Amino acid sequence: MCAFPLRRLLAAAWLGLAATAAGADPLPPDTRFSAIRVDVGPLRARGLGPFATAVQDDLQAALARTFAGRVGGPGPALVVRVTGVSLNAYAGSESRFGRGGAMNSDYLDGEALVVGRRGEVLARHPQLSANPASSGGAWYDPASERRRLVSLTEHYAWWLRRGLGLD
Repeated sequence: MCAFPLRRLLAAAWLGLAATAAGADPLPPDTRFSAIRVDVGPLRARGLGPFATAVQDDLQAALARTFAGRVGGPGPALVVRVTGVSLNAYAGSESRFGRGGAMNSDYLDGEALVVGRRGEVLARHPQLSANPASSGGAWYDPASERRRLVSLTEHYAWWLRRGLGLD
């Protein structure tokens, strides 16, 4: 099977995601959230219990740090629903066949919902974050995958704040 049609399909998916994300209206710059919650239900539904818990804990901590000055009071809640996480196999190389074109990325896919006091969705922001698989350090270090997940959730949280227009 030729990789070219797959690349075109992936490029089309990225463009579609970018168009969807670009279409989301930014929030008012003074927006404050009453709470921030992470929903990993889709990961748990796939049988990823302990991994889903790690994603939830890391993303909750990253969001708390990233949105620290924007939490508290009677505002809407920010709910981040994680729909997918991919930690690519990484063995120390950032190029494909020695010709560049990094293929070793980790991904976190999800959607942020701004939810009003009566449960109504006020805003929706889909987001896919990609981070180099090398973000965890040396691939042979047993703690590498743990650091990769932390790095990926921090990346997601930072870009979410920016994507919501709150930077």
